[in-house]
Amino acid sequence: MKKITIAIDGFSSCGKSTMAKDLAKEIGYVYVDTGAMYRSVTLFAMRHGLFTSDGKIDAGSLSRQMDNVEISFRLDPPTGSPITYLNGENVEKEIRSLAVSEHVSTIAALSFVREALVRQQQRMGRNKGIVMDGRDIGTVVFPDAELKIFVTASADIRARRRYEELKEKGMPADYDEILKNVEHRDYIDTHREVSPLKKAPDAITLDNSHMSIAEQKQWLLDRYREMAGQA
Repeated sequence: MKKITIAIDGFSSCGKSTMAKDLAKEIGYVYVDTGAMYRSVTLFAMRHGLFTSDGKIDAGSLSRQMDNVEISFRLDPPTGSPITYLNGENVEKEIRSLAVSEHVSTIAALSFVREALVRQQQRMGRNKGIVMDGRDIGTVVFPDAELKIFVTASADIRARRRYEELKEKGMPADYDEILKNVEHRDYIDTHREVSPLKKAPDAITLDNSHMSIAEQKQWLLDRYREMAGQA
């Protein structure tokens, strides 16, 4: 089978990163978590006091400092999973916090942030054999990707999954607050002016509201084998 580019887009907390990561590992492809990249920029902005008390971002200051934001991924040998690094620091746990979740859509809506990260993402996928997930992979980053998946699930189920994930990690979690955050992010992601979340015309929809991880994995493998066999 020839190597292809796999773009997985969809709503927040749909499990895109987990399924993309598992698929890449199964078929021997490189996995890039673009959501982690936007979360890393968000963490950088928070650490440098670029958010006001009412949650607004000092876009001018962030724009001037974007050259100081270096994001990379390294494999964790024990798990075989990629770990996110911000300027050489392992920030995998910090970027998954609710505080970062509450601000990341604001950062992702900034055109200069998206342009900077899209250039990095396109360099990563130059040689194909890559699985990338996010909000605009199939529409902006890799519009010519051979396989595009659009993932969705009900807001209630996504909030419940996020709640359970945080509890398992021993992090503070309030279901009602998480549900409100999920719905707020959905609105921002689908209504922003720059690269709004939308399904590419040639993407295949995956509603995983009532699917097990094993069922999702098999579904993705079947779609990959169908497309790679045609490439």
